[in-house]
Amino acid sequence: QVQLVESGGGLVQAGGSLRLSCVASGRTFSTYAMGWFRQAPGKEREFVATITTNGGNTFYTDSVKGRFTISRDNAKNTLLLQMNNLKPEDTGVYYCAAGRFATDASAYSYWGQGTQVTVSS
Repeated sequence: QVQLVESGGGLVQAGGSLRLSCVASGRTFSTYAMGWFRQAPGKEREFVATITTNGGNTFYTDSVKGRFTISRDNAKNTLLLQMNNLKPEDTGVYYCAAGRFATDASAYSYWGQGTQVTVSS
């Protein structure tokens, strides 16, 4: 069992930056691939980025490539998402998830409660 807690969301102007954190409980964090998803108001949850168990491979949705960076620190049970050059369309609730290295939400077994990111124009 893994419990995930996100933090770092907030209100930022377009072009600004935020760094999201996700801290996992338990001793098995390093055995899971991790992902970030987001859900905008009135829209379905969508994939943002994923990272393998050792951090050696990452994958991003096209709209965030070159702006977002996913990383992890297994010694600290922490997943990060550095978000630069934010755009209003990045607004939403951001969730971290633990599971397999995939873009489909069904591949992830554990989810955090989410953190709100709002980008003003």
